[in-house]
Amino acid sequence: MLQKLFGSYKLILLYGVSLAGLLFLVRWLEFRVMMISHATELYVAAIAIVFMVLGIWLAKQLTKPKTVLVEKTVYVSPSGAFERNEKAIEELGISKRELEVLELIAQGLSNNEIAERLFVSLNTIKTHSSKLFEKLEVNRRTQAVEAAKRMGIIPL
Repeated sequence: MLQKLFGSYKLILLYGVSLAGLLFLVRWLEFRVMMISHATELYVAAIAIVFMVLGIWLAKQLTKPKTVLVEKTVYVSPSGAFERNEKAIEELGISKRELEVLELIAQGLSNNEIAERLFVSLNTIKTHSSKLFEKLEVNRRTQAVEAAKRMGIIPL
């Protein structure tokens, strides 16, 4: 049955397969000729594509935003008048003069400005500040203000 079906189309199939093989051979030769005659351009194009991809990747790496998320507790003062935490002041042993210095530090005054305002020497203010840092267990002025606000020693 197959011979009967393909018997009449045998010549047509032979021509079709021959034409397909010939077309494949021509395309393969065309590709080979193009590769030989344009080899330099193809290599340059391949190198250009590699460097373009590398450049895009490097630009993305260098321009990537480096954000750091900092979580910080924010203390909100309760509605109403400020009530100083006298118990914390007593426990820490903060004197009235040290408390004045702490309040002026919280206002953003420098040591010189605090000394002028309180009519004392600069060394006295430095001594009071260092004692405050020891009592509040901090190293910087901003840390001292934050700790005092957190404890309710100075208003928020």
